[in-house]
Amino acid sequence: MLASALELKPGLILDQLRVIIDYTHAGLFKLEDSTLAALAVRGPQPLEGAMPFQIRLQSPEALTMLFNGQRSTRIADVHSADPTARFLRSILDDQATLLLEGMRSWMWVPLAIKGRVIGAIGVAHTERNYFTAHHADLALTVANQAAITMVNAELYEHAHTLAALQERQRLAQNLHDAVNQSLFSAGLIAEVLPRLWERNPDEGRRSLEDLRRLTRGAQADMRLLLAELRPSTLTDIELSDLLRLLGKALAGRTNIPISVIVTGEGKLPADVQVALYRLCQEGLNNIAKHSGASQVDIQLQYETGAVELRIRDDGRGFDPEQTPPGHYGLSMMRERATGVGATLSITSQPGHGTEIVIRWVETQDQKDGKR
Repeated sequence: MLASALELKPGLILDQLRVIIDYTHAGLFKLEDSTLAALAVRGPQPLEGAMPFQIRLQSPEALTMLFNGQRSTRIADVHSADPTARFLRSILDDQATLLLEGMRSWMWVPLAIKGRVIGAIGVAHTERNYFTAHHADLALTVANQAAITMVNAELYEHAHTLAALQERQRLAQNLHDAVNQSLFSAGLIAEVLPRLWERNPDEGRRSLEDLRRLTRGAQADMRLLLAELRPSTLTDIELSDLLRLLGKALAGRTNIPISVIVTGEGKLPADVQVALYRLCQEGLNNIAKHSGASQVDIQLQYETGAVELRIRDDGRGFDPEQTPPGHYGLSMMRERATGVGATLSITSQPGHGTEIVIRWVETQDQKDGKR
């Protein structure tokens, strides 16, 4: 059923309508304030080639008349002197030629749910007086399902946006705490360093190196925090630079040596870049919390139409087959990789460290979209 869909596919709604009603052309519109935005059209090439377009309703009265108490409207001849036909031509205004040229019959079916009008489906046919009351009933069935689908899609999008916002806030808070911890530790070292240097210069030099490491890590954490507060930064900065910042930040907090090696170069879709950044971030957090590693290696390799990210540590490792669901955040990482069409594999065994490999390959649709 249409109502089961979480993602709105406007063209599919019109395709399903065509199965039960033979129309010449059709359009699915979403009501946004006093504007009808065309989400999809089916029909002659000039009509489909005009996408996207809008129909602006000039007054509340026009809106009321158009949606006719949430009932369907049938017009036998859109070019006649009938008051309803004249009204239709007037509200279509600049789009009248596009939508009505060569057409005779017209049917308009509101999309409404719980008394709220959210859009409409308009269908046209070249034959005069083509649409019947039975056609209207059939179209209303599709319209009701389409309305549920559109509301579900809105709710899904809102939930997705809220989840992303909550995740950014959580990560930003973690980075904020990390910066505070690093600066607090650096402050303590700076406080005692002069006296320590006088008593034991060698110990003083080691503490000075700790101070440098902490401040470098805090600087990297601060840049990452600013990126979290301004999400567009995560796509404006090269992925390789983001990974280096993650490495510097973790090295500053944990004193674990971290190498970042980048091979090749490329431009990734925004959602793929953010996903790879998040996966590396989560992987490094897991290493810091659980692995006891003394060395971490991050490798990013660009290929033609593909990219591979490897995160390897020499820590205590674990048995992936016996890891409880969700442990180490692996379940969430797999979901994130799958969400952008990437694969994630984990190789680990107790006492021999862990390697996480994320690989993304460009799809044919993505290649076609570049042309």
